[in-house]
Amino acid sequence: MTAGPELRIAADILVGDYMNVSADEEVLITVDTMTDRDAAEAVFCSALAIGAKPAMVQVPQVPFQGSLADAHLPNILAGAVEKASVWIDLTFPYLAGSGLHDHAMKSKSVRYLLAGDAGSGGIQRLFGDVDLDRFQAAFDVYNRILCTEEGAEIRVTNPLGTDVTFRLGKAAYEKPRRAAKPGTYLVPGSCTMFPDIESVTGRIVTEAGFHEYYTAFASPLTIEVDGRIKSVSGGGWDRGVLDRSLRRAGGGDYGFVIHFTFALHPAARFTGASFIEDSRVHGMNAVGLGLPWWVPGGGENHPDVVVSDQSIYVDGTLLIRDGVAVAPQALVDAQRLLCRKGGGPEAAQAASPVEEVS
Repeated sequence: MTAGPELRIAADILVGDYMNVSADEEVLITVDTMTDRDAAEAVFCSALAIGAKPAMVQVPQVPFQGSLADAHLPNILAGAVEKASVWIDLTFPYLAGSGLHDHAMKSKSVRYLLAGDAGSGGIQRLFGDVDLDRFQAAFDVYNRILCTEEGAEIRVTNPLGTDVTFRLGKAAYEKPRRAAKPGTYLVPGSCTMFPDIESVTGRIVTEAGFHEYYTAFASPLTIEVDGRIKSVSGGGWDRGVLDRSLRRAGGGDYGFVIHFTFALHPAARFTGASFIEDSRVHGMNAVGLGLPWWVPGGGENHPDVVVSDQSIYVDGTLLIRDGVAVAPQALVDAQRLLCRKGGGPEAAQAASPVEEVS
């Protein structure tokens, strides 16, 4: 099937704008046996149209993310990664955290995009239905206020019963407007809060997650944390899958909560089919568990769960209520920048007055 114009336009933005691909660059596109073919072909065609030299390599869908994927990847893929200037990864579970990815990052010669399971609709919405310059202007404000005050006391709640606190740690990576230098890049749409992992305490109640695969849970799943993760309950069958994923990640024991996020993408939709897109729907929180893939020894150790309708307190002050910015004024003003490209109801809502904290 030939990609429609909306998907192709979005792929052009992903490839030429966000990943900053230029003529004659070697672009590796990794796909697996479950990748959305229209999405992959649109990305390939966009790279070709720029004058780059794309190559699409299909591998079997790996059973686990990260280092546990190594045994399932063909050795010949290493040669393709080594020669690439840009690596767009459309596999899921994704290859970030694998030995292949670690080697590529140490080479300091590859710009890697973790696009994962975004799919055709996700790419169209996440890249094509948003003005990335306008989004970045809002993101920079959210990131500064929510994510950079090292040592701040953060509390996250939601209507399902989430109530967790932590001390904000040092940011592990940045999320720039475009890929200007070698490194790992994520799909735009959320800012990340990195906790002092020993300080995390409380309860996280979630409705969806990525353990060995991404899925909505049959019932809310509750994670109790006191420094380390202490228990997992609810969630139906997926409780057992998450349990073994956490134990695999922690070498037999549960690990830690390694990140929280605040999602603010104005065009993302919760479909229940894509972790990459669902975790970027405005107000969502992708909570990372185990050990991070961005430090040595990470690898597979990174299940994620998704929390909806979050409220966020910083040093006791409510800044986000049920996903909506209420203070300070700079955050409220930044929220008004978050609207779909071309306007519509979302733009009108974003431009409307927002109730302040009483």
